[in-house]
Amino acid sequence: MQLDAEALVETLAQKIGPLAPGVALVGIHSGGVWVAERLHAKLGCSEALGQLAVTLHRDDFARIGLHPQRKVTDMPFAVEGRHLILVDDVLNSGRTLRAALNELFDFGRPASVKLAVLADRGGRELPFTADYAAATLNLSPDERLHLKLQDGRLVFDIAPHAGMPA
Repeated sequence: MQLDAEALVETLAQKIGPLAPGVALVGIHSGGVWVAERLHAKLGCSEALGQLAVTLHRDDFARIGLHPQRKVTDMPFAVEGRHLILVDDVLNSGRTLRAALNELFDFGRPASVKLAVLADRGGRELPFTADYAAATLNLSPDERLHLKLQDGRLVFDIAPHAGMPA
């Protein structure tokens, strides 16, 4: 089964609305960066786009190992005292978000951090919630929601779970 993630990006942009001056978007690799790039354009964001790589901050690193194509964090602005919107594709257990906050705070202490996700699928293991969510899905624990690029468009695949939750 597939969901049109591009339509969800439009919904998410409408929920976020116009950004106040100085607010920056930060995408979490990889799906969150894809979403943040689209939101950045749709919202007419004047600030540079930040990108977070969270692999080394994962608490399940020993179990899942290092991704073969390790991403790099790029924060082209000062984090200290800035209002940020952290963007990811899926909110599930909350472990990716915890890792993202750890990586983000390595660059300074933001004034505030809000979370925007395309899909909240539940299954929280840590006490996080999204400030902005385009969709809330009720998937069983044995289903996986995976964002991919298909012919230049973002598409969600819902498939049997074959590993760690996102």
